[in-house]
Amino acid sequence: MASSVQSRLLARLSIHPPLRPSFLTISRSFVARASPPKPRESPLLEPAPADDEEVPTSGISRPLSEILKGLGKRVPDSLVKTRVEDGFSIKYVPWHIINRILNLHAPEWSGEVRSIVYSADGKSVSVVYRVTLYGIDAEIYREASGTASVEDTNYGDPVQKAEAMAFRRACARLGLGLHLYHEDMS
Repeated sequence: MASSVQSRLLARLSIHPPLRPSFLTISRSFVARASPPKPRESPLLEPAPADDEEVPTSGISRPLSEILKGLGKRVPDSLVKTRVEDGFSIKYVPWHIINRILNLHAPEWSGEVRSIVYSADGKSVSVVYRVTLYGIDAEIYREASGTASVEDTNYGDPVQKAEAMAFRRACARLGLGLHLYHEDMS
């Protein structure tokens, strides 16, 4: 029963079997504490596995080398966006797509803003962001910075813009979308 429920959920989430998350089942006791009881038809209300029953973990904990290999693959052109900045055409992958790719290839990743610093003249803001990947054999992190003009509000809040830039750059240091930085060199 658990595998058929997971299969239906995976089909809805467009996650394929090698990356099957095991956290898609929620124990009945957790759901009871978190919300009022729901009808039994809900696919998320499965009984919790017995203590001696093995819980599948394929796709969650993998060696770091496999995670990095997956992140190093070329991002499909359909996910790459282009914007013009200072007269130059810039290709990039939006932060929310990068986030989804990380969730698929490295579900146990974490990210944090390390610092937010405004320039002395108050005209720009810089953000340092750290992305950490956790494998079963090791963990690795990369940090990067992003800077945005305080006066430029074309794409939203300057701090959010600088954070998204720093996040994308930190992910590129792990191999995700790195090919976009090298396309003009060939």
